[in-house]
Amino acid sequence: MSNLVSINEFDIIYISYDEPNADENYADLLSKCPWAKRSHGVWGSDAAHKAAAALSETDRFITVDADNIVNEDFFNIQIDMDKVRSGDVISWAAKNQVNGLIYGNGGIKCWPVDVVNKMRTHEAAPITDKKAQVDFCWNIHYVQMNNWYSWVHNNGSPLQAWRAGFREGVKMGLENGDIVDPARLKHIHRENYKRLLIWMTVGEDTHNGQWAVYGARLGCHMTNILRHEWDWKNVRDFDWLSNYFNVELAPQFADGTELCPRTGYSWDPVRLKAETVRLGNDLRSKLDLEIADFDTAASRFYKATMRNPSRTGAMVRETDVIDTI
Repeated sequence: MSNLVSINEFDIIYISYDEPNADENYADLLSKCPWAKRSHGVWGSDAAHKAAAALSETDRFITVDADNIVNEDFFNIQIDMDKVRSGDVISWAAKNQVNGLIYGNGGIKCWPVDVVNKMRTHEAAPITDKKAQVDFCWNIHYVQMNNWYSWVHNNGSPLQAWRAGFREGVKMGLENGDIVDPARLKHIHRENYKRLLIWMTVGEDTHNGQWAVYGARLGCHMTNILRHEWDWKNVRDFDWLSNYFNVELAPQFADGTELCPRTGYSWDPVRLKAETVRLGNDLRSKLDLEIADFDTAASRFYKATMRNPSRTGAMVRETDVIDTI
């Protein structure tokens, strides 16, 4: 016998911080799920999820990140809860608008309230626990579902796109939550290595996509080449990231001609591309990374023809839904 539970039996909490598209995306979520609640402006990933758990009136709750647009058919699915343990976090992949990747980054998740309240991650992690300081995945048991049900739009501004790329440029190159010897970077988890290469190559065809590619290359460069010149665990701190972008990086490109309609921020796309190419040359020569300098046409071609890996080996899957990957 199955214990099928509708996804709508759980509270749905929208988590936002400073995303330029947060209000717009929340309005979209409410049009599909009028009962969704919102937690806004809580600093720190651990604290933000605890604040979301405090809003939940059910023993499990669904989180939707602010850069996420949920597909309407998500609200029609059921989960066989007999296949899920009480401490499991259920995770659905999301498709990234910038580079076409489909994986857990930015995807919808179903959390047990008790697990969230007990966890100590990111800013709340013990100083000795490097794994927990930068991500949830190392100390929490995820059950990855087969289908993807949302789009990640983390390119609403230059800062948002750069931050998304930079964080993945750092985190995708970690192993067991820690930095590796640069000579071993190509031997980390195979799928993570492929995702790292794609973040550093694909996206120029999208709004602010060049900022994401630049950010990914800079994150990888700082973590693996300039590894002793900064604390890579700062990747978890959105305030540090914003300050670094606005003070250290943005002035390099600020006298340009491109204007971000959301923020009014202007930059020189030629200089941004030149710096992206320079970083790519350094990453290729010093780390032997298989990245390329794609233009708009190449990025479009790649996303039109790429095939994401199958998820047929997932522990559980939604019922009565065709696998879309």
